Amino acid sequence: MSGTISTLSHHVYFWLKNPDSKEDQAKLISGVKTLINIETIKGFHIATPAATEDRNVIDNSYSVSWLAFFDSEAEEQIYQTHPLHLKFIEEYGHLWSKVVVYDSLQAK
Repeated sequence: MSGTISTLSHHVYFWLKNPDSKEDQAKLISGVKTLINIETIKGFHIATPAATEDRNVIDNSYSVSWLAFFDSEAEEQIYQTHPLHLKFIEEYGHLWSKVVVYDSLQAK
């Protein structure tokens, strides 16, 4: 991502109920892609675990990650209550067994 860095990063990690199911992974990724239409998102990254070196500091046990950037905490809150986000949770929530979220603010 080039240019101005957004203030807030919202990084979500999803663990599938059926972690070996490529079909479930594809469904979840398809669902996450619907979130990019939320107007307060300034940038995003949808990913799956990389096959990097196995070290004790690396956790690649998740199935899909979603990283979204916002210009403010207020804009991230709009995302949280946005109908597309609520619909995503309703329609795809049955696929995951665990979700972990890391929200962070840009250091000054």
